[in-house]
Amino acid sequence: MFDKLSIRDLTFNGKKVLMRVDFNVPLDQEGKITDDSRIQASLPSIKHVLDHGGAVILMSHFGRPKGKASPEFSLSPCATRLSELLNKRVTMAPDSTGDKVASLTKDLQPGDVVLLENLRFNPGEEKPEEYPEFAKELASLADLYVDDAFGSAHRAHASVTAVPKLFPNKAAAGFLLEKELEYLGRTLAHPKRPFYAVLGGAKIGTKIGVIKALLKKVDGLFLGGGMAPTFLKAKGLSIGNSLFDPDFLKEAEQILKDCESQKFPLWLPQDVVAVKKVEAGAESRVVDLTAEGIPDGWESVDIGPKTISTYTRQLQNARTIFWNGPLGVFEIPEFAKGTYAIADAISKIEGVKIVGGGESIAAVNARGLADKMSHISTGGGASLEFIEFGTLPGIEALSDKTAEG
Repeated sequence: MFDKLSIRDLTFNGKKVLMRVDFNVPLDQEGKITDDSRIQASLPSIKHVLDHGGAVILMSHFGRPKGKASPEFSLSPCATRLSELLNKRVTMAPDSTGDKVASLTKDLQPGDVVLLENLRFNPGEEKPEEYPEFAKELASLADLYVDDAFGSAHRAHASVTAVPKLFPNKAAAGFLLEKELEYLGRTLAHPKRPFYAVLGGAKIGTKIGVIKALLKKVDGLFLGGGMAPTFLKAKGLSIGNSLFDPDFLKEAEQILKDCESQKFPLWLPQDVVAVKKVEAGAESRVVDLTAEGIPDGWESVDIGPKTISTYTRQLQNARTIFWNGPLGVFEIPEFAKGTYAIADAISKIEGVKIVGGGESIAAVNARGLADKMSHISTGGGASLEFIEFGTLPGIEALSDKTAEG
């Protein structure tokens, strides 16, 4: 399936490698990294280049500085942490392009590592068609290109799509990108069955296409979190003040009709935990959706005990599971029970278990279940888009394997 050039196909001896990584890591108020897993995930590709005689010029975005340099969005803490992990000096560049960067990278020696400053300090990163020179300047720094940032592969940004095209026959996928595509592509294209998907989170607008794509692939679909109210309303149930998307009501109605006519198992919450105000310590009650519905002034914040019981029982049969998005307002501990229960249930299943999306991963980590999952995807949005479209802009931009000299 994967017909793009791999990091394994390139020769690095004496070469400079421009490598796109995802160092968009969480920081605390003191500017210290609270979770370095994204930096850790890039180590195999970085070490591979260094071990094979190359020098590495790393590039990443961090946060949303909106095209301007801003100290709180500096990648400097990442250079410090990477230096500790590699046990060698990592030079922090003052910018991502410009004379100082060109001078700094000009005479790199094998084994050298440079981290360019936040790509999004330059408006050319997010608007490559308006600022084509930015991609050209980045490309001029190196001999080869490697993309190991799956979490950004769905964005048509300069470092992801414009730069690799400036490396004909020399733009390859790193180990992390390959691993993601192996699981999301090959494994989900030929899954062991039954194959179930669990979708939560808030953005139904970004997931309606994914739902339609999954309905053609899975044997059952479980919905929760902010995804559910739009479908519950489409079913004619009272959702109180729960957030829903009126723009997608018609599509939700059609999906429900299609599932019913095809006898496709689409699982929706039977009961929910509802509150008047979404905050810690709020008065809450369990509402049976079919018997009474959510009263006016109340809104859903988690799946209820009956739903947890039904979902966990049904999921036991699965041989392949894809899970993206929390089942409730996960960031408030009282409303994380449903999400934790689903994480626990999925971890016990014998089969392939793929988890994507920041909050789903946070739940898995909070429960200490990461080693019980087959694959934890580093890109929530990217994994959903890949399932929906079968490819991503960042993948398309890489060199074809057949183009290898």
